[in-house]
Amino acid sequence: MLKQIQEALLSGKKDEVEKLVDQALASGLSAAGILNQGLIAGMERLGIMFKNNEVFIPEVLVAARAMNAGMAKLEPLLIKEGIQPKGAVVIGTVKGDLHDIGKNIVAMMLKGAGYKIIDLGIDVSPEKYVAAAKENRANIVALSALLTTTMVQMKNVVEAVKGAGLGIPVIIGGAPLTRDYADQIKAQGYAPDAASAVEEVGRLLAR
Repeated sequence: MLKQIQEALLSGKKDEVEKLVDQALASGLSAAGILNQGLIAGMERLGIMFKNNEVFIPEVLVAARAMNAGMAKLEPLLIKEGIQPKGAVVIGTVKGDLHDIGKNIVAMMLKGAGYKIIDLGIDVSPEKYVAAAKENRANIVALSALLTTTMVQMKNVVEAVKGAGLGIPVIIGGAPLTRDYADQIKAQGYAPDAASAVEEVGRLLAR
């Protein structure tokens, strides 16, 4: 049944994921088991396929919608079971940039990997990142930019996070960005795509 949940998720079959999650719960499987071996395992497979160019953005978006539908059924039960998210990630597109498809995919993949996501949307100032990180006791701040003219804002966010004494890593991503640029602005993490972002967040939080 868990394998069926994974397959339905990969096919983006939202109604089927919901039905299978209900059936799995009725058969006595724990919410945590369904989450880890069904939804998260499915999203991990999706991440590998995305990295290998076997699926593309439209397929990722419909799979993520199916995953969110399954998560909506499990979340109240996970809270009851006392299951904690792996960590809290504040994410947003930096000030002056209105692009959000890449950021949305990263947020969905991270949520699918078991992280709590605080999505600040687009055009986010350094102050907003810092305030959200403090309020939510975030473990990491994730920045997205699609334009060379807005990626310069990332340095301001890195400095604001450091200046606020939060002591948490910042990860950056987006089309014009490189690992060299991350090093240059002293961001601790960089990811070229959504699947790599999940791996990089895991690496940073394990340090």
